[in-house]
Amino acid sequence: MAHHSTPSSQKALMMELKSLQEQPVEGFRIGLVEESDLYNWEVAIFGPPNTLYEGGYFKSHIKFPIDYPYSPPTFRFLTKMWHPNIYEVRFMHK
Repeated sequence: MAHHSTPSSQKALMMELKSLQEQPVEGFRIGLVEESDLYNWEVAIFGPPNTLYEGGYFKSHIKFPIDYPYSPPTFRFLTKMWHPNIYEVRFMHK
């Protein structure tokens, strides 16, 4: 019988998600895009008071690689926004 091991990234992500849901970071709401997929998170960011983003609501996705934390996740805003460190992606590489 084949033995399927659970990637250690899955355990790490489960613990991180649980921790963020039990002790939320102010201004952020975090959940899974789909309940069955631990590698795709949905993040809602609420614009902090006394900044240009005050009152803003920004949706984003974080996609974690199977070998996380050895490889970094990708982060993508779904809400259009302007910030000097955010670039619009005009094409996708496979």
